[in-house]
Amino acid sequence: MIISQTPYRVSFAGGGTDLPSFYRKEMGAVLSVALSQHMYVTVSPRFKASTRIAYTKTEIADTIDEIEHTIAREALRMTELGKHLEITTIGDVPSGTGLGSSSSLTVGLLNALNAYKGQITSAQELAARACQIEIDLLKKPIGKQDQYAAAFGSLNYIRFNPDDSVDVEPVPYRAETLRELESRTLLMYTAQQRSADDILLKQSAGTENKDTFAVLKEMRNLAGEMKNVISGSGDIDEFAELLHQGWLLKKSLGFGISNKRIDDWYAAARKAGAQGGKLLGAGGGGFLMLIAPTERHQAIRDALGNPREIPFEVDRRGSRIIFISDRYKM
Repeated sequence: MIISQTPYRVSFAGGGTDLPSFYRKEMGAVLSVALSQHMYVTVSPRFKASTRIAYTKTEIADTIDEIEHTIAREALRMTELGKHLEITTIGDVPSGTGLGSSSSLTVGLLNALNAYKGQITSAQELAARACQIEIDLLKKPIGKQDQYAAAFGSLNYIRFNPDDSVDVEPVPYRAETLRELESRTLLMYTAQQRSADDILLKQSAGTENKDTFAVLKEMRNLAGEMKNVISGSGDIDEFAELLHQGWLLKKSLGFGISNKRIDDWYAAARKAGAQGGKLLGAGGGGFLMLIAPTERHQAIRDALGNPREIPFEVDRRGSRIIFISDRYKM
């Protein structure tokens, strides 16, 4: 049996510039961090000559073509594995919540399948192959940031180049800066799940508009500014203000990124002491991230009706294999 553990991600700025409709015209960039919430994938031998996959439902398929789980199907084809396998996936957080769960699954599954074959796969290769599955094979209208954040882990400034190459630049930081960022950040669940595909399709098409393209350039530039704050002064007050500016820019794009409930939540949080924040992911629902002095956290919780939260803790590692057992192999 093989078990992989792959982090979800939080994107601070630059989302949307990782779409080919933007970066093939001008370099895109995001600042993102891996979160200590994870996707777990197990791969183990199966006695019967079929493939069993357990996620929100359970499938048993005699051939790869019969598998309904599209990511699993393409990952099995890519790794040239199939029959005699049991695969399970377990996520700490539901899909559709803005934490990049689909890409964490793809990266983690590829990592586990390659390990089952006895292969060690680099973070760069895992991310590139995950992009190939999600974007090239399954034609999802998504960008590349989630796959690279999940594969590499930690805090990174990720550049998307016009030639389709991707550069991952680890962001240096002082330990006290990261501790302060972790202690001051809230991740609050809006209780709204959504598919990002419609929003991303609209955003991708919208890059043809020069005003939209200009806003995306500003969002990319903010990612660079925020990186410099973290690696330089470490001033979380300044970082929070830049996060606020980025959210205002992202909302100005439209495309269903925000809605009245989210706007009301954000306004109430700001009134209660939040300095900056944003809705995670493409928009429309999921988790709202807020940065505030710790003494204002309870006031913010009260103002928002004490929603469900998850801790903001940085995972300094990317996708990894956490368990290997070879006691029984087909």
